[in-house]
Amino acid sequence: MANSKYEYVRTFENNSTLLPNTYIVVRIDGRGFHKFSALYEFKKPNDAQALGLMQAAATALMKELPDIVLAYGLSDEFSFIFDRSCKLFDRRESKLLTTLVSSFTSYYIYLWSSFFPAKRLSAPLPSFDGRVVQYPTYQNLRDYLSWRQVDCHINNLYNTTFWALVQLGGMDTTEAEDQLKGTLAADKNEILFTRFNLNYNNEPEIFKKGSVIYRDYEAASTEGSLNTGAETNQAERSKTQREKERKRRAKACIVVAHCDIIKDDFWNNRPWLLPDNQEDLTLVT
Repeated sequence: MANSKYEYVRTFENNSTLLPNTYIVVRIDGRGFHKFSALYEFKKPNDAQALGLMQAAATALMKELPDIVLAYGLSDEFSFIFDRSCKLFDRRESKLLTTLVSSFTSYYIYLWSSFFPAKRLSAPLPSFDGRVVQYPTYQNLRDYLSWRQVDCHINNLYNTTFWALVQLGGMDTTEAEDQLKGTLAADKNEILFTRFNLNYNNEPEIFKKGSVIYRDYEAASTEGSLNTGAETNQAERSKTQREKERKRRAKACIVVAHCDIIKDDFWNNRPWLLPDNQEDLTLVT
């Protein structure tokens, strides 16, 4: 950029840098998707094609940005996780947020016709907003992901019961809302089973548990040792180490799963996902 007397205006720019040594979560949400889903007649309570499109956009984004170690999605939202050593865009909040939101939106629109070939997109086009949250400990991050998966279950059980009352029970939406006021999970399961012979446990796992997208390093791990966190002991990783890990991530197979991420099994079986967790377990409060 050429020097000029006007260059002083750059001093007004606010380049907010995220705290070092924290996990970064960028969560994107569909903007106005209640109206959008009605406009394009998404199936209720769940549209498998719409969820598949969200997954495909998230997967494409993970392929583009190897720094993303994990993504979790439900409905019209996706959370993208960066580990504590991430240096992407020098941890500038605005760059991370705008890049993920704009790229995800682009992939969503680009891939639309693959999932809805008979429904041509027109204005207003789908868009997403987002936020950035930092978590200091491994347990904080685990609790965040658990919160999102619990929300997935609670919302899906409600919506499944609500739309059963409307579509199978002949109620209008107001009557269905009144019917479900004050009900617990057991009550909704009872309504589904006794009135409509539906066992909620038989619902597809993607509806009940959402989608977790991660990199499978099992094949790549034989080529070189993965950083377990203990090696660094909170020391700054060298630029060379980070670049090697970034390349390894880019080559890893990206897996989409619909499973329990609240229990320890998922994490214990995939220790490479968040290798820094070893060094902060004693700091959890």
